[in-house]
Amino acid sequence: MADLQARSRQRVEASVTQPTPLTYRDAGVDIDAGNELVERIKPLVRRSFRPEVMGGLGGFGALFDLSGKYREPVLVSGTDGVGTKLKLAQQYGRHDTIGIDLVAMCVNDVLVQGAEPLFFLDYFATGKLDIDTTVAVVGGIAAGCTESGCALIGGETAEMPDMYAPGEYDLAGFCVAAVEKSKLIDGSNVQAGDVLVGIASSGPHSNGYSLVRRIFDRAGRPGDLDLGGISLIDALMAPTKLYVKPILELLSLHEPHAMAHITGGGLTENIIRVIPDGLALDIEASAIVLPPVFDWLQREGAVPAAEMWRTFNCGIGFVLVLAPDDVAAVSADLDRMGLAHRPIGQVVAHAGGERVRIG
Repeated sequence: MADLQARSRQRVEASVTQPTPLTYRDAGVDIDAGNELVERIKPLVRRSFRPEVMGGLGGFGALFDLSGKYREPVLVSGTDGVGTKLKLAQQYGRHDTIGIDLVAMCVNDVLVQGAEPLFFLDYFATGKLDIDTTVAVVGGIAAGCTESGCALIGGETAEMPDMYAPGEYDLAGFCVAAVEKSKLIDGSNVQAGDVLVGIASSGPHSNGYSLVRRIFDRAGRPGDLDLGGISLIDALMAPTKLYVKPILELLSLHEPHAMAHITGGGLTENIIRVIPDGLALDIEASAIVLPPVFDWLQREGAVPAAEMWRTFNCGIGFVLVLAPDDVAAVSADLDRMGLAHRPIGQVVAHAGGERVRIG
């Protein structure tokens, strides 16, 4: 009897299916692909390094030596993404320049306070790692850093199965800059009568793309439409202009009272951020001629003028607030640097009501 029970237990145990061994790759994460990615991006990243960078890639923390460069350094930090411009980049395979947008959105922001971008970190997240796509994106980030003199000192690549649809990825960027305390630009010198000088953008940059895509889709996605020698999709995907090096050179020669990066919120909401209480802005709409891509967006989307001003940069990517006596000299240097520009308004006393008038 006992022998019969033992044989019965053996048959039951043998019939139980053993679970199939699983690996991280089976769960959707390929560590080997991640390692290959790191090896492929190393030379791209190294090109952006500055002398202050200590060590290389692969550590738990990135090191940057500030000693000897500043007497009273003030650190200025910023973080941003590129919004739904990513959707167009993924739909049209424009992976090589979207990283430039990421860098520009961060470094142009910290530049507003007169700070020099020192180093940059990126965050790239996707459902399944495509090495070629990721190398293209990180290559753009490295190129943007190199162009702005900012070291790509580290980053994170996250492969997260089920979090993103196939082919989708997300980006975030983080920048640290520094400025001598005595050179910090905080808008405190702004006064009534100061002149607003707008510097040209390269296109919509990375703002307003939820509206851009809505108009683009409603129009039938006419990416090949010619806009005076450039296709519509090329105009929409033009990377955000990097203002760092020319503006830092300008700051070595002149002392703007304030500066503004025209991002989300457009002309209506960005310049006023650096203007002290008690003052307002009078912006001349006639001084702002919409470049073809903005003209198409307004016309095709029937977008009201007020909505254009508060959504897009409308062709003005960066603004200097200057004393009237400085305008001629600054304009001459902007011409020398090849930066298209024009006066677009002035600072006035706030007499009540809205602080920004565009008319």
